[in-house]
Amino acid sequence: RGIFVLNQCINHLLIGCMVKTKEKIEGLVHQLCEGLYEREEVMKLALLATISGESIFLLGPPGVGKSLIARRLKNAFNGGKSFEYLMTKFSTPDEVFGPISIKKLKEEDKYERLTSEYMPGATIVFLDEIWKASSSIQNALLTIINERVYRNGEQENKVDIKSILTASNELPPNNASFGPLWDRLLIRFQMNGVKQRNSFIKLITDTKDVYDVNIPAENQINLDELSEWGKEINEVEVPEEVLNTIQFIREKIEDFNEKKGQEEAIEIYDRRWKKIIRLLRTSAYLNDRKQIDLMDCFLMVHCLWNTPNQIEPIKDIVSEVIRKHGYSVTLKLGMIRKELEAFEEEVNQEVFVNHIIEEKLPKDYDETYFQVEKPNNNFEGKYLKINDFNKISTDESQIVNFYDDEFKLVNRLQTIKEKDEFSLSVTHNSQTYKLGIETLIKEKKKRIFKKPHKLVSAFWTEKANQLTTFIKDQQQKLNSFSPGDSDSLSFNLFIDEKLSKIVLANYNEALQKLKEYKLWLEKIEHLYR
Repeated sequence: RGIFVLNQCINHLLIGCMVKTKEKIEGLVHQLCEGLYEREEVMKLALLATISGESIFLLGPPGVGKSLIARRLKNAFNGGKSFEYLMTKFSTPDEVFGPISIKKLKEEDKYERLTSEYMPGATIVFLDEIWKASSSIQNALLTIINERVYRNGEQENKVDIKSILTASNELPPNNASFGPLWDRLLIRFQMNGVKQRNSFIKLITDTKDVYDVNIPAENQINLDELSEWGKEINEVEVPEEVLNTIQFIREKIEDFNEKKGQEEAIEIYDRRWKKIIRLLRTSAYLNDRKQIDLMDCFLMVHCLWNTPNQIEPIKDIVSEVIRKHGYSVTLKLGMIRKELEAFEEEVNQEVFVNHIIEEKLPKDYDETYFQVEKPNNNFEGKYLKINDFNKISTDESQIVNFYDDEFKLVNRLQTIKEKDEFSLSVTHNSQTYKLGIETLIKEKKKRIFKKPHKLVSAFWTEKANQLTTFIKDQQQKLNSFSPGDSDSLSFNLFIDEKLSKIVLANYNEALQKLKEYKLWLEKIEHLYR
């Protein structure tokens, strides 16, 4: 009992810490976004990238706030250093990684840099006009971004850089040298000018210094805290519905590439997918969850494009996959449907016997006329219209038109229907004649129910019970997601709330399908019982 109580206390403490983390990030986001206009999303993504240990690239023309995001972001952290540099084609490694140590060179004959006040000694780094970096700077950046290692002379020094923000008003030049660096920048965000009228007016009339953000130390993230979060983020689970979603998105991208060709292909390699999982785990953790959910998956939109014209297709792919396959694949709805189809077919074949009966039917011509069979040629007329025949009754005679072989009207006769449904009596020149409608014999299948054998019925009952249990299990599994009651849909720190409609639509559809399958199974049981 003592161990149980201790575990409960530990769980309460852990939950309390998680709530504190979420509240802290929510408050921090609010302070970082204060005074920004239509820049909240990119600010949140920059913070998320930093906490997850990933890098972000901001694409946009001059004057849209790329450097503003980086300078504000560094205020979110307590301790550490920031480093900011504007690349030019004349930039040298000395300006980014530090000058050569003359003392080391003279006394020890070692080629090492003094890095403490430069990029390798920083916590948050902002590199503007990144594509103007020389090949020597690029090569050093690759190991820093991917391995958090800077090769300083003969040494490999671990760096404490949490995130690198990069920016440019253009995409990387279309050559192989920039490919590795471009691939390592996980989040990509296109920034444009302010669009909404009210936001624009506020922006140009606001007199506050947008770079001056005063965040109290207790609200900032300290480096020890960030390190501890990193360990806990690794423990966040990746559920089946998220893995299925990623697989489907990957397949959709492959389909897109086949249609568009190499020039417009969306190129995503294994390393980027692995980094995406880390980003989604971070989002889940900061939103107070122990596992990723489908709302977190919308972050992939910012990680998959190579050119801006791919952004909308990727949005469509991600939304479509979540809408169609989100929970549906995890719940094995397709498998349940196939099982029910096979079960119903098996029952039908056993309990129903097809009995063939012959049926006499009128023979029609062009679906318009019936031909009459006359005992002699006492009057003209060989055909009558089907519509006219259907109007004739056995109670009262009426005038009916008769037609010749060319379907021209040749007679109008008083006609009444006999008790035999395909016989008529007509009056011509005060004489009554009995006519028949030309018929044909057709075979017709009639299903006759046959009670199944007791052993067969028992086997089916066992099978039905197994299916019933499986459907109930899937319903419970779906209920455990609880998007209707959970804050994960109505509130996510990094995702637009409007996107929750897509997840909820798939949830409701899956719920409805399970109800339909349960009713379908009950009908099959009723059939053989």
